[in-house]
Amino acid sequence: MSMTIGLAGKPNAGKSTFFKAATLADVEIANYPFTTINANHGVTYVQVECPCKDKEKTCGKCVGGIRFVPIDIIDVAGLVPDACKGRGLGNTFLDELRQAQAIIHVVDASGGTDAEGNPVGIGDHNPLDDVIFLNREITMWLYGILERNWLKLARKIQAEGLKLEVVITEQLAGAGIRESHVNAALMETGLARVDHLKWSEEDMIRLCDAMREISKPLLIAANKADIAPGENLNKLKELDRIVVPTSAAAELALKSAAKNGIIRYTPGDRNFDVLSEDLPKAQKKGLEAIQKVIERLGTTGVQECINRTVFELLDLIVVYPVEDEGKWSDKNGNMLPDAYLMKRGSTCHELAYQIHTEIGDRFLYAVDARTRLRLGEKHEMKNGDVIKIVSTAK
Repeated sequence: MSMTIGLAGKPNAGKSTFFKAATLADVEIANYPFTTINANHGVTYVQVECPCKDKEKTCGKCVGGIRFVPIDIIDVAGLVPDACKGRGLGNTFLDELRQAQAIIHVVDASGGTDAEGNPVGIGDHNPLDDVIFLNREITMWLYGILERNWLKLARKIQAEGLKLEVVITEQLAGAGIRESHVNAALMETGLARVDHLKWSEEDMIRLCDAMREISKPLLIAANKADIAPGENLNKLKELDRIVVPTSAAAELALKSAAKNGIIRYTPGDRNFDVLSEDLPKAQKKGLEAIQKVIERLGTTGVQECINRTVFELLDLIVVYPVEDEGKWSDKNGNMLPDAYLMKRGSTCHELAYQIHTEIGDRFLYAVDARTRLRLGEKHEMKNGDVIKIVSTAK
């Protein structure tokens, strides 16, 4: 499946540093609001254990038994209060965000920037306010779109006997809302049982809030955790969300050092190996400081944010389609050539359609390459499955 994560947050929270650390892309990073004006698009990776560990031969596509599966990531313009009304770069931000299936909210856990992203003293700003504010802005953006023609639409639903969820989906399609999101939100809020002509403004905002939560699940990267007061991190960890203490700056420094051959480092590792003895004093000191950050936090948090967004928040699995179930390869002998991200519970037939519409249309059965057992079209795949699809000839 096409997979896009959005990086959101106020200006100067460390989004662009996070983005560069996750992608090693060349983006502008500065200590003032609105450094990012146009969204940065890049590719990052989730990490999984490669199935080739079960074979005598390695696939050549993993590093030390770890497979890196690419996903798209967008670093959107910093969000300021009333963005939903077009303030700052609000409309641009929200339009870019519609492409994302999930959001990593990069929060300045140090409390060293105010609501607008301007520097203040460490601990002077409450990071919980940033979480509340981002959720509110996205909810009110959805409400603004839905409310625009609501009276006319509500009457049309009644007069023409149209389905409520279909009309709402059509109105919010540009915001990335699907009919399944609308149905789930109507049930969750209880508004499915209330006459839509009697909905109050508060009812519609509640509905939009539920649709936001369902369509754009959110993980919090508690960034600048290495300098954050303990109480700030504790406040964030008490939220009913996945919260990952993060130091994007430390990850970026490690990735850059690894790229330049100074250290050996795999993203998400708890340590790194220095490859040169003749480092300048300042560089040695910097790496020692980063090691202390990792010891305190466990990891820099960047890779953990990406992995947990994909596998925990979105509940995806990785499956490996092959043409030769014995060698686990394609017709050219490339072992485990592709890794597909699929929703947990996806079937072999759905995998066939992911590979190609024609293969889906001509699907006969699948084969589990590990057990050589034949699998039907409704067989639900598991994480790490290696699957051969058998289809009719053209």
